[in-house]
Amino acid sequence: MNIVIITQNEPFYLAENLKYLIEIMPEHSKIVGCVVADVSPFGKKESFLKKAKRTYKIFGLNFFLYYSKKYILSKFNKQKNIFHLLNQYKIPEINLDHHINHKESVAKIKSHQPDLLISILGNQIFKEPIINLAPKGCINLHTALLPKYRGLMPTFWVLKNNEEKTGVSVFYVDKGIDSGPIIVQKEAEIGGRTQEELIRYTKKIGMEAIAESIDLIFKNEVVLIDNDASKKTYFTFPTKKDVDEFKRKGKKFY
Repeated sequence: MNIVIITQNEPFYLAENLKYLIEIMPEHSKIVGCVVADVSPFGKKESFLKKAKRTYKIFGLNFFLYYSKKYILSKFNKQKNIFHLLNQYKIPEINLDHHINHKESVAKIKSHQPDLLISILGNQIFKEPIINLAPKGCINLHTALLPKYRGLMPTFWVLKNNEEKTGVSVFYVDKGIDSGPIIVQKEAEIGGRTQEELIRYTKKIGMEAIAESIDLIFKNEVVLIDNDASKKTYFTFPTKKDVDEFKRKGKKFY
């Protein structure tokens, strides 16, 4: 089964997790291409300077310095470089000149003859030409127990809201936001983890859930879990007030 990954150039966790996914993928499946969009941590495209200013304003100086250092160091670490990883595993990068839903983008992705599309950190809303492009559909990973915590930064919100557990959900993409039927869902205890530890933990579990989903889809053994909209909660990017409350509750980013 041919797979195309759609992701963004995230410098902290993506490469190591995608490497893990490649290593545990079922033998019947192969990644035949990867779309890598520019990174957009706030759910929309912004210039690097705007991203930096917004990070400082919302999260404060210590957070800004910590992740600035990690970002700079990532530039000198091949293991953090998604393009090095793609080259290492001989996975073609699919370069798009337009947004993901543009007819030329759809044609480029389709030329790789994918049976399944997988969105990992995808930062564009998919429309029907992409959703319906591959015969086996388009799936996405969300690091929360849907239908709860739809939207952005679920690891932040579950900590802020003093949840005891969270998890991951792999679901079929539809025209909504994190609203499609669920293929695989796995729970994870939060414990005393920092947000960074929780991100690493759920990302790894997420890769395992994706691999399991690929196998179920290939074997036509998917038993869908309802992503009940009546039970949903939705969260957007936090404000400085949210971050202050997060800290008051004794939660830590790293």
